Amino acid sequence: MSAAPARSPALPRVALAGNPNTGKTSLFNRLTGSNARVGNYPGVTVEREIGRWALDVGPVEVMDVPGAYSLASRSAEEQVAMRAIFGLDGEVRPSAVIVVIDATQLVRNLYFALQLIEAGVPIVLALNLMDIARAQGQAPDPVRVSDALGVPVVGVSANTGEGLPALAAAVSRVLATPDEGRARPMWRYPHALEKDLGRLSTLVTSTDGSADRPREARALAIWALLSVEDGDELIDVPGAVRQEVATLRAAATAQGRDLDAEIIGARYQWLDGLGLARSPDSTVSFTDKVDRWLLHPVFGLAAFLLVMGVLFQALFAWSDPFIGLIESGFSWLGESTRAVVPPGLVADFLVDGLINGFGSVLVFLPQILMLFAMLGFLEDSGYMARVAYLVDRGMKAVGLHGRAFVPMLSGYACAVPAIMATRTLERRRDRLLTMMVVPLMSCSARLPVYTLIIASLFPVNGRFLWVFPVQGAMMVFMYVFSTLMALIAAAVLGKTLLRGPKVPLLLELPPYRLPSWSSVFRQMWLRARMFVTEAGTVILGCTVVLWVLLSFPKETLKDYDALRAGASDEVVATLDAEEDGELLRNSYGGRLGQAIEPLIAPLGFDWKIGVGLVGAFAAREVFVSTMGVVYGIGSDTDEQSLPLRDRIRAERHPDGSAIYTPLTGLSLMVFFALSAQCMSTLAVVKRESRSWRWPMFLFAYMTVLAWVASFVVYQGGRALGLG
Repeated sequence: MSAAPARSPALPRVALAGNPNTGKTSLFNRLTGSNARVGNYPGVTVEREIGRWALDVGPVEVMDVPGAYSLASRSAEEQVAMRAIFGLDGEVRPSAVIVVIDATQLVRNLYFALQLIEAGVPIVLALNLMDIARAQGQAPDPVRVSDALGVPVVGVSANTGEGLPALAAAVSRVLATPDEGRARPMWRYPHALEKDLGRLSTLVTSTDGSADRPREARALAIWALLSVEDGDELIDVPGAVRQEVATLRAAATAQGRDLDAEIIGARYQWLDGLGLARSPDSTVSFTDKVDRWLLHPVFGLAAFLLVMGVLFQALFAWSDPFIGLIESGFSWLGESTRAVVPPGLVADFLVDGLINGFGSVLVFLPQILMLFAMLGFLEDSGYMARVAYLVDRGMKAVGLHGRAFVPMLSGYACAVPAIMATRTLERRRDRLLTMMVVPLMSCSARLPVYTLIIASLFPVNGRFLWVFPVQGAMMVFMYVFSTLMALIAAAVLGKTLLRGPKVPLLLELPPYRLPSWSSVFRQMWLRARMFVTEAGTVILGCTVVLWVLLSFPKETLKDYDALRAGASDEVVATLDAEEDGELLRNSYGGRLGQAIEPLIAPLGFDWKIGVGLVGAFAAREVFVSTMGVVYGIGSDTDEQSLPLRDRIRAERHPDGSAIYTPLTGLSLMVFFALSAQCMSTLAVVKRESRSWRWPMFLFAYMTVLAWVASFVVYQGGRALGLG
């Protein structure tokens, strides 16, 4: 909580705050339409949306604050709501706060509003989902709630637009007369607690210049008592405040007091005494009926597997035609460019550098759009909370909670959208830990490499344990192996580098609702735009660098132009492929592959595989076409190419022994399963973590892990006489 002065916005700012799953984002979209922009809160990686809202008193700036059950926070990410609402650490201080309340969960949601009333923040309560509350027979009376709390209260429905004019009028009045949105807290704390708050309030006021009013200082003192503890992730908390909180907690414990229970209990006791809660109809709700099946330990898991199957089908199969369309479009653009631009360096740069670079960015869009469409649907419908509940117990074993499961599972399709999906995790520690292990899941880009190696080196009619086809067994093994390694890595990193306090999964199971498709599509668009503009620029830059490495210098030992003169078309094609292979071997990338041969030789790899590993950094599946060029077969080679398979089988060492054996193939697949050979993944980790530190660490630890595992496989196999 630094004392940096808050800047003044060009327009008055209204913050939109409240618990998760209250329809806050849907209301934000209703108020701002498409006039919104996405950015990050100062100093942290949590995203925020800011838009304009036209009121009678003039336009205002609306900011969607991350959902929070309380202003008390035990992690750096949960401080964001505090910073945004109170204008701390250089953040703009809102002129008013709209507290979005789920009308079907009134009393529990009002707990958040009490904390703002306590701090003297001008607020307007928006009782959202009034249409659903009426259907359930428990719609609260906004007038009665307003009389009880002393602040303006409006019933609204973000889905239908109900009550929005009244909300605009109430906010306009509070902006004109802030005291209309302020109320005096009418609940009382125990005398001993009041003395503690008095001591801490003085210290907070003198330490943090932004808390210059006694009422706000008292609110910050309550926040500190609830939030500051050993092992928290809070940042910028003055040492004097930490020491005083520790002293007060120790004294309270010695007296047999529970500070948390005193604060929270006093608030809820007052709320319960208002008698605002209405009992719903005695009939079993639709949500309860569905949850009997979806939360069942057997049927719920079966339903979850079905949903995940649909998600995988969308990422693998449904997106494939659109990916093919993008690839065909850029292929046509490249051919058209070559037809117009004279052959030479400029044409190569435009096609192989820029056009292919843009293509390597946009080819991810179908999977990103589909993933976020389905995640948005599952989140808005209420099912995502059930998924987290179902798998939470198993994920705890590796230091994560249930919400991390979907991003990890999405890594089977592609690590790029999977890493972007870690935004659903609240704590920065959980997001980073998930990002560090998602690339270990065997993505679809590894499949062509597995297919080529297995088809080339493992017998078609072979049997594993005399029953299972050896080729199919090897493919299953690679996926099981990568999954186990990801879980082991999560457990190790979670107890070492990314060690953090165990925070229980605080989870609300909201009622099932029809998603707001406008909100889902808007989030899809924002995610896609951010990927293209931020991660995409890094990917494009890396593509150009790789093109330079694999294209220069253009040196060959033969005069291929003279050899092609007068030759038949078949001979010309053979010479073209041979020239491409020689150019690649003599390029900077080829020389790099040869330079690293001493490092990869213990894994059973020669320099040609080294060149393939360098080329695969553009994308793992590029390994196949790079090997086709190295062996003089052609750059259009794929994993189904029989000539490439035959060439791999025929490769020999100088002593006549085979270079590629089943043991070499297994070592190579293990290396690909564990290495971080994907510049797109590293780029999106940089974008999500807002630092080069984490992608560099990811690349380093995965490369070392891949080398060690491949070394153990190859050298261990040779020691057992398998090589």
